[in-house]
Amino acid sequence: MATAAAPATRTGTVLADLLPASTAGRARVRDAALVLGGAALTGITAQIAVPVPGSPVPVSGQTFAVLLVGTALGARRGFLSLALYAAAGMAGMPWFAEGRSGAAFPSFGYVLGMLLAATVVGALARRGADRSVLRTAGTMALGSAIVYAVGVPYLALAAHMPLSEAVAVGLTPFLIGDALKAALAMGALPAAWKLLGRRG
Repeated sequence: MATAAAPATRTGTVLADLLPASTAGRARVRDAALVLGGAALTGITAQIAVPVPGSPVPVSGQTFAVLLVGTALGARRGFLSLALYAAAGMAGMPWFAEGRSGAAFPSFGYVLGMLLAATVVGALARRGADRSVLRTAGTMALGSAIVYAVGVPYLALAAHMPLSEAVAVGLTPFLIGDALKAALAMGALPAAWKLLGRRG
């Protein structure tokens, strides 16, 4: 039994799949709780925000939470978590960065990018992209790049500024912080798999 179970954890499994659910009904309840929890975590970390002088985009813990949610929950649950987060914020819940809500602000494109990023890193995690330090680093870098690939052009359009200026105020100031967040993930995710004895 042990030898048959080991390969299943090496491919097609994310950390959330290791939470017990003995029946299909309990699995649905578990998944719903994970989706809700992922959205709540994103909303909470979005409030850890520091304004950047000259930029409409603050430094926050939001991106780190998004990438963790995606890798830990997988593509489907990660997408649903961020879709719930985005929908609730657009409906008026003030849990976007700096307590914002709605969609009428220049940095809303980053929220859309986060939804896509969580889905992509979740799909990669099912292929073992969070099992080692180097693979996790690559996954986090790709996820961050996706956020900016959507957020920066949106910022340029919404704020009526040249793309080069949007890069200067909406990307460049955040690179060091993103590197630190990636370093945290590089340690946390492989360590979680190792602790569980499931490292691929």
